[in-house]
Amino acid sequence: MDARGLRALSIVLVVVCLVAAAVAPIGAAADPGSRPAALQAEDELALEDADQIVMDVFIAENGSALVTVDYQFRYGENGTSKAAWERLRTDVESDTEAYVDAERTKWNDTVADGANETGQNMSLSNLSIATENETALQRIGHVEVSFRWESFAAVEINQLTAGPALSGFTLDDDTRLQFRWPAGYSIYENDGQPQIDPSPSNRTDDMVIWRGSEVGFADERPWIVLIEDGGSNANTTATPSNEGPTMPWTIVVLALALLAAVGAGGWLLGRERTADNGSKREAERPTQPDGSTGSASNAADGPPPELLSNEERVLRLLEERGGRIKQQAVVSELGWTEAKTSQVVGDLREADEIEVFRIGRENVLSLPEEDEE
Repeated sequence: MDARGLRALSIVLVVVCLVAAAVAPIGAAADPGSRPAALQAEDELALEDADQIVMDVFIAENGSALVTVDYQFRYGENGTSKAAWERLRTDVESDTEAYVDAERTKWNDTVADGANETGQNMSLSNLSIATENETALQRIGHVEVSFRWESFAAVEINQLTAGPALSGFTLDDDTRLQFRWPAGYSIYENDGQPQIDPSPSNRTDDMVIWRGSEVGFADERPWIVLIEDGGSNANTTATPSNEGPTMPWTIVVLALALLAAVGAGGWLLGRERTADNGSKREAERPTQPDGSTGSASNAADGPPPELLSNEERVLRLLEERGGRIKQQAVVSELGWTEAKTSQVVGDLREADEIEVFRIGRENVLSLPEEDEE
């Protein structure tokens, strides 16, 4: 090859090397495998990655159910990173419709399976999604999905049968399912046996709880039968009779008068006990440095609400109200949903921190009375 050919070949080789050097960084930047390890470690959360999932089902008298699924993310040293939770929260709030559509599709499939299992005409409506960030010492992020499940329970006269719509529903170890029902209903018992299966992890007068770490659901489970208080076996239909009353009216009137007298006496006795307990609590309150007898847990002296856990906020509210408050008032005062309030109240009740009883159709919370010496 002559000198001119060698010179041309050298120029071509130089140009090729320059082009390769310029293209190499672009290719390296586009290759995901060459990204820094720190960037690859950035985890993206999905709702199913929650540290705990609480599925609350409130069963209405007409058989429909208000379902709230609370995805809880505990962020801190040993849990989800705060950055990952904030990314998920921002994503849900900025693209709510996408999350609503995804959850609607998933739960529509569950509702369809329930309809096939029970033969009932079921549907899903009013699905919504919201986020909440607790600022208590135990930092928890919430993504709450709520919807209405029509015909969740079978209705027969004064009886509700619920649960088979979730037949075979899988409860993971960190999942909790709870059924609640209206005031005036209770678990039906047949020959002394509560009609509920499987046996719940915990049970109160108006709620049953199954924890995935303790129970599992098989075919036709879970299953619970509720009956309106004062009702009888729903399988027995009352038939009208043309016979006269089996008891003289005079006896009926006297019996009603006796019941009224007993009720009035009980009411007066209850008022006296309440007054005595209030006086006792007032006398036992510690004296403050300024000589007053106010409680040390008053909002003015105690930590601000944002530094209290949900349970502590309820207990403080009880103390401020003299040790007794209606559950609906807790919902109004704290601005919580009924489902969240019931969950916190249930946890406090399990821990024997409070007592719950009914007045009419309302739940009333109270601080346990101290044993008299």
